[in-house]
Amino acid sequence: MKEYPFRIEMSVRDYELDMQGIVNNSVYQQYLEHARHEFLKSLGVDFKSYADRGINLVVIRAELDYKQPLTSGDTFWVGVRLERESAARFAFYQDIYRMSDERLVLQGKIVGTALGERGRPRIPEELATLLQS
Repeated sequence: MKEYPFRIEMSVRDYELDMQGIVNNSVYQQYLEHARHEFLKSLGVDFKSYADRGINLVVIRAELDYKQPLTSGDTFWVGVRLERESAARFAFYQDIYRMSDERLVLQGKIVGTALGERGRPRIPEELATLLQS
């Protein structure tokens, strides 16, 4: 199992299930997004503050590999790692593990950037500093 600088525990809610009784594929992106936001918040990154300054953190690519399904009542954790991909891109490497057996449920890579007021990619200085550590 990989090491993650951030982990968050969550649980499946019944309304997230599809007709097959497993978590709908689209719901996993919500889990990942919540984990990213909590991770960034733990580092002092405030989405509202960025937006107020005309800087929008956006997802430009999502790669998800589904390994095992989650079902009603499952508890799980999401691990998050952040890495710089290029001058204008960063990537969150995120994995989901079911807590009952520590089995890998999903591997994800979410690529993002920050768009300035003119809609051009620009990594803010405080975020660039986080990406160097």
